[in-house]
Parts: sequence; C-alpha cells; structure tokens
Amino acid sequence: MAYRIQGLDPAPYRSFWSADDATLAASGVVRQVAKSCPGYPDRITLADAPPGHTVLLMNHVSLATPSPYHASHAIFVLEGAEDRFDAVDELPPVFFHRPQSIRGFDANGMMRAADLAEGDDIAFVIDRFFEDPDIAEIHAHNAKPGCFNARITRA
Repeated sequence: MAYRIQGLDPAPYRSFWSADDATLAASGVVRQVAKSCPGYPDRITLADAPPGHTVLLMNHVSLATPSPYHASHAIFVLEGAEDRFDAVDELPPVFFHRPQSIRGFDANGMMRAADLAEGDDIAFVIDRFFEDPDIAEIHAHNAKPGCFNARITRA
C-alpha cells in the first residue's frame, strides 16, 4: 500500500525566524546552532540541519485528538526552511540516522500498533500497519529522545 510522508508546513514557524530571543522565550522557543550532523533533525525538510545552521527548539503537538494519546514534545525547526519534505513511498533522510518508534493510530487517536524499526525496515512496518484498515495515520518518533519526526498517511 502506498504511503505519504510530509514534513511540517513552514507557515506557522515563519514569524519565529526573525524574532529576537526575548520574543522567542515568551513563546517557549529556544534558538540554537547545530553543532553536529546528524543531531538536529528538522521537521520541515525531514533532514538533519547542517552544522553552523540555526534551529529553533520548540514544543509541537503531534496528536491533537482528545484521546489518552494526545501528544506533544520538543522538535527542531531549521530557521528559514521552506522545502517541505513531501513524498510517496520514500523515507526521509532523518529516518536513517536513528531508530524510529512507529505508532499507528485510529481515527479517534487511539494507538492500535507500535513497533521499533531502523532504516529501510521502517517501510515494512508502515506497510504492515496500513494492512489494518482501522489505522488512520502513523507517527514516527525518534526512539531514543522520543521526539516526533513525521506523520505518515495513506497515499
């Protein structure tokens, strides 16, 4: 079954890119400089920020449904990123540098499946989860830090 992975829409983050540190702090956002690659996975391009580039560390609600699995966590956004990852049956670069926790949710935001995978094995887990017609969407999280990476839907 075909699947689609998209990075986050950059529009909600653009106002932060030119903001000073005090304005960012008032919104709970921290500006940092990427020191290594991999290490700062951008949620728009779904690639790691290159060393020396500025990222914004902020909270992101990844599952907004009113369920016990309602979720938010810290994410990095590459300051100025506009090239949103959007591909069918293609895994983004950030999936290949760290193990992923893959979680399948139904339309009510209830978790129906979960597994750990790395590299190309992630595609097999996505396909297996989408064999269940009750799985409405899949979320990929970095398994170690636990940060949300991307939402995966049927194409």
